[in-house]
Amino acid sequence: MAELGSKGVTAGKIASNVQKKLTRAQEKVLQKLGKADETKDEQFEQCVQNFNKQLTEGTRLQKDLRTYLASVKAMHEASKKLNECLQEVYEPDWPGRDEASKIAEVRNNDLLWMDFHQKLVDQALLTMDTYLGQFPDIKSRIAKRGRKLVDYDSARHHYESLQTAKKKDEAKIAKAEEELVKAQKVFEEMNVDLQEELPSLWNSRVGFYVNTFQSIAGLEENFHKEMSKLNQNLNDVLVSLEKQHGSNTFTVKAQPSDGTPAKGNKSPSPPPDGSPAATPEMRVNHEPEPAGMAAPGATLPKSPSQPGEASEVAGGTEPVAGAQEPGETAASEAASSSLPAVVVETFSATVNGAVEGSSGAGRLDLPPGFMFKVQAQHDYTATDTDELQLKAGDVVLVIPFQNPEEQDEGWLMGVKESDWNQHKELEKCRGVFPENFTERVP
Repeated sequence: MAELGSKGVTAGKIASNVQKKLTRAQEKVLQKLGKADETKDEQFEQCVQNFNKQLTEGTRLQKDLRTYLASVKAMHEASKKLNECLQEVYEPDWPGRDEASKIAEVRNNDLLWMDFHQKLVDQALLTMDTYLGQFPDIKSRIAKRGRKLVDYDSARHHYESLQTAKKKDEAKIAKAEEELVKAQKVFEEMNVDLQEELPSLWNSRVGFYVNTFQSIAGLEENFHKEMSKLNQNLNDVLVSLEKQHGSNTFTVKAQPSDGTPAKGNKSPSPPPDGSPAATPEMRVNHEPEPAGMAAPGATLPKSPSQPGEASEVAGGTEPVAGAQEPGETAASEAASSSLPAVVVETFSATVNGAVEGSSGAGRLDLPPGFMFKVQAQHDYTATDTDELQLKAGDVVLVIPFQNPEEQDEGWLMGVKESDWNQHKELEKCRGVFPENFTERVP
């Protein structure tokens, strides 16, 4: 009996979802054709535009802040290596060696750098994450409000059509009025909440940006003050060294911008055996490599075909001797070069059109129309019968909407991988879910 009851609930849910999607699709078509009026709220639309702008700005700031933190770590490592080099080149008989070594050790000390980095994380990045953490829920509620508005308009038009009909059915009119009141209540509850939250969230951005950049500026100021003291002490030591070895001061001569040797510069002497100099060409570290040159040990780009496909093509039937098939010439030319054999085989197969791209859409273990997978990063509680209930970590197989008109911005259609593997029935398992609660996975 429990099993029969469960099946009845599932069937009822499926029927309700199908009917709701059909009604929304019909309403949207009528609105686009101008045959049904659409409830508009220009003030709310402006709030939504501000919300999207604020989300875009916050996401960019978070990304740039993470890049900045990575750069601080990289600068720490570079500074450490530079100070180690100073200790190595500072000769034992030079005055100030002990002082230079002590300064370098302090500059190398992880405490100063790690304290700077950790405070940036605590006072800027974590605050940034908390700030952005409120956007996914609000974004999903905005999208849901849009769907509930369509439901409200549909119920309103249905009620009006029954009232204006030549032959009135009081029972249907009463039921339509009840549905209208219910749809209006659901929509207005969501609308009122968002009308209050969106302006408040928009106004909060000023204080957040001020606090974030004040924290970064203050931390940078303190860090560079400490580093400035060490730099000044090191400079004093080097000035003392220069005074005692003033006669051996090295003067940097300017070089012409076209790269030709400056006047008075002599060409280096050739090697004793008269052979060409073996010194490799030196390149300034910020100059790009010439196009087409690859670093030693660099791998060649992979073929767009899958590894398994390349093997099948390589092991295919050989062409009849003397027959020139399309791509044979290209393959032979590639084979005459220094490319590896597997690259030549893949290239030949690609030219002949033998390599075919694989797609998950035709695989039996995936639902029809499968596009890609996503994984839930946050829990999502379904608030409608056509929505998926998600737990963080759930993998969802994304499929297209049966009717593209039904898709709202920020929402995807899919089926949880665990449900699909167990039932293999889309009608029972699929549903919509907010895209921003998930991340795409391979």
